[in-house]
Amino acid sequence: MAKYGEGDKRWIVEERADGANVHNWHWAETDCLPWSKTFFSKLLSDLPILTGEGNLYIKTNKVDKVEGEAYVNIRKGKIIPGYEISLNLSWEGEAKDGEGKTLLKAEGNVEIPYIADENADEDPEVKVTVKDEGPIGRTLKEAMLAKGKPLVLEKVREFVKAMAKGGPVKDELEAKKLAPKSNSNSSPAVVSKEKVVVEKETKKQVKKEGKKGFKTITMSEKFNCRAKDMFEILMDENRWKGFTQSNARISKEVGGQFSIFDGSVTGSNLELQEGKLIAQKWRFGSWPDGVDSTVRLVFEEPEPGVTIIKLTHSDVPEEDRYGNATVVENTERGWRDLIFNKIRAVFGFGI
Repeated sequence: MAKYGEGDKRWIVEERADGANVHNWHWAETDCLPWSKTFFSKLLSDLPILTGEGNLYIKTNKVDKVEGEAYVNIRKGKIIPGYEISLNLSWEGEAKDGEGKTLLKAEGNVEIPYIADENADEDPEVKVTVKDEGPIGRTLKEAMLAKGKPLVLEKVREFVKAMAKGGPVKDELEAKKLAPKSNSNSSPAVVSKEKVVVEKETKKQVKKEGKKGFKTITMSEKFNCRAKDMFEILMDENRWKGFTQSNARISKEVGGQFSIFDGSVTGSNLELQEGKLIAQKWRFGSWPDGVDSTVRLVFEEPEPGVTIIKLTHSDVPEEDRYGNATVVENTERGWRDLIFNKIRAVFGFGI
């Protein structure tokens, strides 16, 4: 993730004399780290966890630290959040006996080392520690893990959803949508005519681009190997496990199911021609319900020992279920860096 303020200057909007970024056509970047600190402080400070259940009393104290990068980019009105942050939170607990006498008061810490937009569909790791590691201290720690961790993760999910909606610039965007049009002197006939023209242009544009809200990724990659070798690698679950370092289950039958990258991607085989074609339905777990894409890998061998794979990945949604608009970019990068380049490195098929 690029650091805030270090983006390509060609895509960052410069200040205009009137201060306007018309239609949000250029990149408009907002630093969201101060807002993120305030957001987490409001949600996680003085949060009750247990109030007497099992004679235990636990609550959070305050957010001690939020560090890293957080920003929101807006391009053509589309929200593109980016963040990589860590969080530290203090908590305290008290254990009492059956008569209400205090057995132990203890303090501890909650650490979330990595909250990132690239893992927006996954709960981050949460570490809970306690200063008193005696039997009662461990009981308080286990109670904090069992009851406190789910509450903390719930607040993290709220942050993820808030960033997907624009974070601190959400209100500004909504205000712009509700703002009255400045050209209020146009006659009804003129407005009606303009509307018809706009609708016609919109229909032409949709027809040209295809399915609205979806994109197609195309790539052509060259490898030093036979086509049948690449086909076997991509259809063999043990080799997938090897070059991705993740779990995989792959059927070699048409109509059979597959699951790769620890279940993050699932789908089925549509057409298989050994050494020539792999056609599959692909779906990422973070995509909206009911959305599937189609992958076609065409294998060509222009000369013995040289294989060209032509990838067409169609119907890739522009946004995931959380509103993050980086799906196409991440999918293309995944094919290049996590699949094709890994195969070259592990099996020595580099060109």
